[in-house]
Amino acid sequence: QVQLAESGGGLVQPGGSLRLSCAASGSTLDDYAVGWLRQAPGKEREGVLCFSPTDGGTWYTESVKGRFTISRDNPKNTVYLEMNDLKPEDTAVYYCAAHDTSPPGYAAFLCLNGLAIHSVSWGQGTQVTVSS
Repeated sequence: QVQLAESGGGLVQPGGSLRLSCAASGSTLDDYAVGWLRQAPGKEREGVLCFSPTDGGTWYTESVKGRFTISRDNPKNTVYLEMNDLKPEDTAVYYCAAHDTSPPGYAAFLCLNGLAIHSVSWGQGTQVTVSS
């Protein structure tokens, strides 16, 4: 199973930007569905952005539309979450997720059901705090 390690979190002012990284080891992510989910204090983990390489599909939660993008650097075996125009409500622990199956349309399934899939690999999470 692939191992994931997130980095890049921190404290940022509203309107600022951060780029989170998810470095993978133990397996290449080329054929994996990958994504980012987050968990705010007192709330359930929710999908943010997920990508399926089979059909190139991307799913994102509406609140990050136009502000967050997901990308991957296959030679570096790393997935990124670029976050712009950050808002206080984006404050959460952000988790990277990867699953070695990627049928068409899987981006949405991973983001919406990732916690219920026992074979999904998770990173340890990185804290993002948006505050003035």
